[in-house]
Formats: sequence, C-alpha cells, structure tokens
Amino acid sequence: MKSQATKRNLKDLTIGPVLSWNNEAIKAHIDAILELDGAKLLWGGMPLTNHSIPPQYGAYHPTAIYVPLKHFRGPKKLKLLTTELFGPFQVVTEYGNNDVDKVLNIMESIPHHLTAAVVSNDPQFTEHILGNTVNGTTYAGIRARTTGAPQNHWFGPAGDPRGAGIGTPEAIQYTWSHHREIINDVGPLSEDWTIPNPQ
Repeated sequence: MKSQATKRNLKDLTIGPVLSWNNEAIKAHIDAILELDGAKLLWGGMPLTNHSIPPQYGAYHPTAIYVPLKHFRGPKKLKLLTTELFGPFQVVTEYGNNDVDKVLNIMESIPHHLTAAVVSNDPQFTEHILGNTVNGTTYAGIRARTTGAPQNHWFGPAGDPRGAGIGTPEAIQYTWSHHREIINDVGPLSEDWTIPNPQ
C-alpha cells in the first residue's frame, strides 16, 4: 500500500488540497490517534512542501496509521478512528478469522453506512460480509475499491445550479434513499499482480 500511496503527488493531481481541514487540524488528529497504545505511523504524517496551497487548506503527504483492533470500541475512540478527513489519510488495522463478527459489529456501529469495500475473491467470505452489512454503495472482489460515489449520487458545488439540486430535499431523498448498490470487480488481473502475504 505504501508504494502505491507514495506515488501520489501534486504534479499529476493525484493529491491536492484538503478543503475542510488545515494542516494544524490534520496534525492534531494524527497526534491524537498516535497516542493510542500500539498505534504507529506507517507512512506520511508530514505536510507537503514546495507548493502554493493557501494555509487555510490542508496539504499533507498520503498518510496511514496502524491502530490495533482493540481500540475500535466505545463512542469516543470510534469517532476518533472513523472521522473522515476528505484527504489522503487512512487508518489501518488487522483482524483474524475469529474477529470477523467483531469487525462487522464495528462497521454497523458507524452511523452513516455510506460506502465500503470487501477486497476478496473468496465468495463465501464476501457473501458473509455483504449479507451482514447495510452500506449503500459497496464494492466487492479482489479489485474492489472505493473510488468515490457513482454517477447516481448528486455531488457538486453547493448552492450552484451546476450542482444539480444538491442540498435540496429531493436530492437528499434520491441520493440517500436509493437501493443498495453492489459493484463486483474480480478481475482480470495483470500477470505481474500478486496477493501480498497470501493466506
């Protein structure tokens, strides 16, 4: 994951400013997570340099923090660990076969149930996850990825006619009340693609 994440850069627009968090807020969030026992910075954690992004916006290298699964409980910790920065930031954990139902309980305690991915080509595992979650748009398969909302979600500039009604009762009802959408992507994979640490 690190080798892929660290390819992102301002020059090719695979990274950009974080409009809802400035660098001070991002650093405070990272520091709060790193205070948890066993948490460790996997990569990133530093502001970008040599750019012209205004200081009111965040400008951070892609960042990942490992947090042991034991911390994903209780409303205060869960809020900390599932807060979305809308930027290049992720929390990573590990779980074993005996932890799957615990992970499902954690997922179901997150209030919005927006989007998720089940990255696996094991059909029984995938069906177990899909059958026990209520997320809206869910990606499934070894190439599953949460690459943003599909075209039926009304995202756009708020208060601007080009936003296609975003923020109106009709847009909210249509976007968040539609059927559950599962997007399967199981391949094909390139010949040089391998599963890291196959079990």
